[in-house]
Amino acid sequence: MALAGAAWAAPGKAPPADVLTPVMAGEFALQAGQLAEASRWYLEAAQVEDDAGLAERATRIALLANDDARATRALALWRQRAPQSLAMRAAEAALALRKQDAKSARRELDALLRDEGDIGWRYALTVLGSGGRDPELSARLLGELVDADAIPSRLQAWLAFGGLAQSLEQATLAERIVGGAAKRFPDEPRVVLLHASQLRRAGNNAAATGVLAGLAGAALKSPEMRLAIAAEYDALGDPAQAAATLGQGPQDNQSYGLRASLLAKAEDNAALEQLYAELAREASAPDPVRRLLLGQIAQFLKRPQQALEWYRGVPGGPQRTEARLRIANVLFDLGRKAEAFADTRQLQGDAGADDDARRGAYLLEAELRQKDNDDAGELEALARGLAAFPDDNALLYARGLAWERRDRIDRAEADLRRILVTEPENVAALNALGYTLADRTTRYQEALELIDRARAAEPDQPAIIDSYGWVLYRLGRHAEALVELRRAFILQKDAEIAAHIAEVLWVTGQKEEARKYFEESRKLDAENRSLLRALEKTGA
Repeated sequence: MALAGAAWAAPGKAPPADVLTPVMAGEFALQAGQLAEASRWYLEAAQVEDDAGLAERATRIALLANDDARATRALALWRQRAPQSLAMRAAEAALALRKQDAKSARRELDALLRDEGDIGWRYALTVLGSGGRDPELSARLLGELVDADAIPSRLQAWLAFGGLAQSLEQATLAERIVGGAAKRFPDEPRVVLLHASQLRRAGNNAAATGVLAGLAGAALKSPEMRLAIAAEYDALGDPAQAAATLGQGPQDNQSYGLRASLLAKAEDNAALEQLYAELAREASAPDPVRRLLLGQIAQFLKRPQQALEWYRGVPGGPQRTEARLRIANVLFDLGRKAEAFADTRQLQGDAGADDDARRGAYLLEAELRQKDNDDAGELEALARGLAAFPDDNALLYARGLAWERRDRIDRAEADLRRILVTEPENVAALNALGYTLADRTTRYQEALELIDRARAAEPDQPAIIDSYGWVLYRLGRHAEALVELRRAFILQKDAEIAAHIAEVLWVTGQKEEARKYFEESRKLDAENRSLLRALEKTGA
């Protein structure tokens, strides 16, 4: 892992001998997922060497390790060496938030927002969105900043902070920010769109729809705006109107494809038929993207034979490979399973196909075998794939998840660890293995070290934050777990994260709030495995 920012990291410049030992020790500890040890060693290195980059690294690792004492000491060194650094001030604000020191956090946030460039407010946004332990404190500080007119007069900043208020579930604050944005940018359609989003999140769908209806004319001439408005209609549960919005203005294969998927979601077969006929009339030229799209629409319309014809008519190139995989899917859905599997086998053995295509054929066969409830067939397809592509990480990952679904945790672990042998910093494998050990075994400390390695690489990834919160819960650290799980849910509204929050709340006696999150999880994915296990465990 690169030691970003260190002055001696320049090519041909070796680190001083007295700093090399703690840096190497810190790096080894970091790669082992021992964040507390890594924090200790990196602080020692930062104290030895007068380097701002090393102090920054020591601060960030200490924050990841939840070691506020060392973070404070490392931050003091960073402040001495780079007093004007926006990144340093952001770390100062984040640490103050974690310590519930609202006064210091506010001071640093003010400084960030006064930055005349386009960076300071983004740092402030990140700090408020994920830097603290208490979303209520973040929301309070955001409200104070709005009251003080501290948000810079940039449209993107107002939109971003309005979105943050919504993510923090602060409907009143979001409404105030939208109102402030509307005063500053009265003719800006993106502010109107934010208003619609705020109304939708507050449960006022009728008003949100009325606001969207006013977005016409100039706004709809922009492809980006059409896409944003369509996404909001879809979020309101009106995919047909979303498709109609996308249908205005010039069209390309991407917009046609999005319209088709929305019309299929709306089950508006009449409109889908009309779109299909329009595209088919223009399909005499062998455009591979268009023919792929027509095949997809034929599938939406439940015309599998026509879908096969379109897919088989796709000429060479990368689209041809995708078409061959889609043909196998259509044959499977038609009940012609033997032909579907024969097609995947043919592609697997096609010496003229590239490795990605052949690997994809093994993964597709495994997926179809799973849909066919053929456990042995799924594992056999993946085994053949690994025979053809030894130690391929995508195939190992798929088989690891397949073993986990069968409760063969020992074999799931073996496959995920094989990935880490060839790619020790594979974040997906680190997180999957860490979460599996936390969720399905009692090896919690080992799970924590794996998840911490993933966190060190991608500290703001919602799935990793969720895994971290979950292992903290399994370790009995319920209050800390809730902080992390709530932070993950702010970043990504996901059924599994909501189910995790609900279970922790239920176990800690907060059953009314737990029911709210169980309901959130059901709305997002009623069949989510974590949700079903949590409901069974709690009896909620």
